[in-house]
Formats: sequence, C-alpha cells, structure tokens
Amino acid sequence: MYRHVWAEININALRHNIKEISSLVPVHKIMGVVKANAYGHGAGEVAKELTAAGVKAFAVSNVYEALDLRFLGVEGEILVLGNVDFGATKELAQNNITVCVYDLEYAKQLSFEAQKQGVTLKCHIKVDTGMGRLGVDFRSSVNESSASELKEILNLKGLYVTGVFTHFPAADRDSDEDGTFTKAQYERFLKVKEIVLNLAERDDIAFHCSNSAATLLENKTISSDYYRAGIMLYGLTPAEGLKLPIKLQPVMTLKSVITQVKTVNEGDFISYGRSFKAKTQMKLATVAIGYADGFFRSNSGKGKVLINGKEANIVGRVCMDQTIVDVTHIENVKTGDTAIIFGDGLAIEEVAKTNGTINYELICAVAHRVPRVYTLDGKEIKVIRHRSV
Repeated sequence: MYRHVWAEININALRHNIKEISSLVPVHKIMGVVKANAYGHGAGEVAKELTAAGVKAFAVSNVYEALDLRFLGVEGEILVLGNVDFGATKELAQNNITVCVYDLEYAKQLSFEAQKQGVTLKCHIKVDTGMGRLGVDFRSSVNESSASELKEILNLKGLYVTGVFTHFPAADRDSDEDGTFTKAQYERFLKVKEIVLNLAERDDIAFHCSNSAATLLENKTISSDYYRAGIMLYGLTPAEGLKLPIKLQPVMTLKSVITQVKTVNEGDFISYGRSFKAKTQMKLATVAIGYADGFFRSNSGKGKVLINGKEANIVGRVCMDQTIVDVTHIENVKTGDTAIIFGDGLAIEEVAKTNGTINYELICAVAHRVPRVYTLDGKEIKVIRHRSV
C-alpha cells in the first residue's frame, strides 16, 4: 500500500467484539448491521467475519448495498431497512433479498410490481412504536386502524411477510434515563406481535426490536428474534459515557502521513483565509488529510492529531486534502511520520466532541478514496480501495 491516508481495520478487534456480543445473546440471533459500507469498515470483509462466527442475517440501507453483498458472495438473510425503488422488485426477489414495508400504500405498490413481474418478494413490516420515522403507526396505542393496516399488508399478493420490527430511539438512555419510554415501546410492540400472529395464523414470523443499545442494556428484559448489532460491532458505544456489560475494542484507526515539516516566524499567517497568525516562532507539520477524506473542516483551529504519541493541535483551516498542525513541542518529527487522526491513542469520542457530533458520523464519513487496510495479529493482510475508473 502506498502511504497517504488509510483506515486500519483491526480484524482481531472485530472478532473480539463479535465474541463479546455473543456472550450476551445467541450468535444465530445476531443481525449484523453492515449498512453504510459497514459504518465505513468495509461491508464485504465485515460480513465475511460475521458469517464465519455463525451470523446468518444482515441489515443494509438500500438496494445497492443489498445487491453488493450478494455480489460479494454473502449468503443468509439480507434485510433492506429503508425504502426500495419499485423497479428493483424483480432483481430483489431473484437475489432472495428481504425488504422493509412501512405503510399500506407503499406495500400495495410493491405488491403490484411483484405480481406484474411474476415474483414473490419477502418483507418485514416496520411498525413505528415511538421513533416517529418509518412504520405503521403504533406510537401512542395499538389502535384498530393500524391493526387493519397490518391485516391488509399481510394479505397482499406478491408479498410474503417473514418479519415484523420496530426501532428504539432512546435505548441508549438519551432523554430516557430510566428506560421508561423504551419499555413502553416494547409493550406496544408485544401487542403488535400478538395481533400479527393472530392475523397471519403462522408461527414462522421473526419479531425484532433490539438495536445495539437495547442489546447491551436490555438483553435480559427485552426479547428479540434478531439483535441488530450495529455500532457495537465496531467497538464503539451507542452513547458517550454508557456503561457496558462487555468490553468492546475499537476496530478502526484512521491514519495519515506528514508530508513536510517547516519553521514559521512570529507574525506569519497559515492556511486559507489567513485565519491563524503565529505569535512566536513555530515548527509546523503538514499532514496529508483533509475534508475530502472525511476529516471535517470543523476541526479547523480546534482539532488535533496524534504524532509520536503526543497531541498536535491543528492551526489554520483544514483544506480539502491537507491539514497543518503545531509540532513545536514534539521532538524528531520528520516527513513520512504517521499521524493518527482517531483510533489507537486518540479516542474517536474526543474527536467527535470537538466537532459537535457523534462517533457514528466520523466512521461513516471516512471517504471512499481512503483505502481500508485490514490487519490480523499486527500484520497487513488485505487492502481495499475505491477505483475511480
């Protein structure tokens, strides 16, 4: 690999996290959430590790992510959590991909297209028990109107319902410190389950509700046929400061290299807009990373990187491809040295706080042009990079 900017993906850490999660819930009930290219970690490689561990179900966001997994040879159930283009109905059915159905009108259009194409499309019904996003409305109560909508969806030709699910927006205790809101959601979901089983007169339907936070905190009180393991797979917590029953290891470390070290004098201006003025003589290093790599411009003048085990503050504005840092206090810094952007030695949560965001966004933001370098037992075993042609 040519050193520039790269994301190191530690397979040992990923395997550790899968094993830890499996200590809480049965591995065959884990649904690996690999949407957004496995939160930036590489969906194909992550799915391969999950499969080897015994995971048989995966969740993605859209049609292309689902088809990519099949192209990469991933078997087992693949659930698309978002909407799908009706024109993709036949291809989805042919590739044995399960879709999310979240209201009657949408379901009818999928049913029409499936019948027109002569296929049967597997689906999970999404119910809204409090997220306020997609789903048949059960936010406040289990009402007759919503129950009737479920009945119609279950009877649509061309669709075969294999699951029903909901999502918890506050299982990480964000604005729900005592878990009251999540418990109320779960109670409504159990009533929905009862309705569906009575209507369908089948017992082969999967009912799932637990995301990472609920799996970690409520695995003994909330039962789910699938435990949707997302952020915890990648060794990160669903919310800052959350106390976990297992020990997770961050899987990604984002790195770059120093391309030049120079001395600037008192009064010199640095980077675009001349936003930084040196108050004294300084030693600065240019690092080969910028906002086109997913290193946010909001780091300008307040973020930091790690060089030779010491923190180096960003000076001036982050550019598209380069960032300047103060290394006056760091000895023996030279061209070619590694700069850690987040990960090993520099917690991603700290970087997220600087940017007023969350760990999820930072790992998902790592650009396609950044190679993913997979390591096992400290050795590089594979490099995957996006090609522009």
